[in-house]
Amino acid sequence: MSKISQNKNSNSDEIDLLDLFRRMGRTLTIWGAALGHAFLISVVFLLRRWLPLIISLVLAVGCSYILKMTVGNVFTSHMVIRSNAMHNSDMIAYINRLHNFCEEENYRALEDALSFKPEMIKNILDISAFWFIDRGADKIPDYVDIHNSHSAYDTINVRMLDRLDIRAKIRSPKELFLLQNGIISFINKDSLFQQKNRLRLRQNKGLLARLDYDILQLDSLQKVKYFEETRSRKPLIGGQMVFLQEQKTQLLYDNIYDLYSRKQVLESNEDLYPDIVTLLSGFDLPAKQDNGTLYYSKKIVPLFLGIALVLLIFLANRKKLKEIYNKY
Repeated sequence: MSKISQNKNSNSDEIDLLDLFRRMGRTLTIWGAALGHAFLISVVFLLRRWLPLIISLVLAVGCSYILKMTVGNVFTSHMVIRSNAMHNSDMIAYINRLHNFCEEENYRALEDALSFKPEMIKNILDISAFWFIDRGADKIPDYVDIHNSHSAYDTINVRMLDRLDIRAKIRSPKELFLLQNGIISFINKDSLFQQKNRLRLRQNKGLLARLDYDILQLDSLQKVKYFEETRSRKPLIGGQMVFLQEQKTQLLYDNIYDLYSRKQVLESNEDLYPDIVTLLSGFDLPAKQDNGTLYYSKKIVPLFLGIALVLLIFLANRKKLKEIYNKY
């Protein structure tokens, strides 16, 4: 009896599974047919009302062009600098004071900071500083963190400490070179930055002097050890030599070369980066403006088409909507 009951249970389970699959298939078929029907209705609806949609599209492009002509040109360019005396976080915070002046429309403070004429200041829309992000820590900049979205806990994609990006938005690209000089001058005239840079250069000179002294001492020690090791050799019959102690003079070479490497790094920093900041790449003349017709069309065209579709759907179903309204 137990075997018969088990066979019946297994057969009923198989029947249940087959029935479940059949129901799922029917449901998917119904959904597919409904989606296909809705798609066909939508296509026919749009084709029958192509003229209002074309008119809304033309109006959207026209509004985009009018905005482009009335708002004025906006150009964006980037410059890259290296901060020698200050940490990048401090330098970015200092440069972003210009960003705050632009947002607050504090033209007098911006004029004093950049040493610009009032008519030139009004052409500046924004000045901001950002981190470079290095993906994979290969010391190659991959992108600029314009949205300040980088996580401090990300150990794979790290902020670069040897450079930072400055973005400028301006109405006239001809003034980018003057703006570049104004930003560099704004940084260099800070008294704290000047003191820290002088201290850095003075410490570098002291360390270079110490390295020169240590290199001479190691070189003298190497000569003394070589002389002592030469005297410790004993001649035997046949002109052969026996070494009574192990030669360790070779070990000093690594120490001397390490000191020379550190000296070269300090000399490079002193010769190549003597100022508070070093300009790695200046502002480039942008090929085209940011706020062209296409810039506004990306926002206005979807808006106009959406409004047109809502109105067309409302007009096509106004009788049904009126009946529903009267019913309730």
